[in-house]
Amino acid sequence: MINRVKERLETALEDWELMKKASEDEAEECAERFERHFYEFIDELKNWYQHLKQPPSTIEEAENLIEIKELIDRLPAPLELNFFTELELIIEGVDQVRFD
Repeated sequence: MINRVKERLETALEDWELMKKASEDEAEECAERFERHFYEFIDELKNWYQHLKQPPSTIEEAENLIEIKELIDRLPAPLELNFFTELELIIEGVDQVRFD
């Protein structure tokens, strides 16, 4: 199941790179594509987390999981805050409603 999380992350990271290189005309479309794929990654992460036998109950415990460390290592610095915010919401059991 963690492999699906990693696949979703890779898709979002590809979009991140495209977004950084996008022309002004392409910027909005690239940003929307990145956002969609980033939150698909988060949704897959949440699904994985919910299936853990003993899910971490704090952000610190989550950060110590090998799988989470691997994801963090792949993230560009500007995405880390968003990732940690979403991870904290997952741990707290908060359901996010996103409007596209």
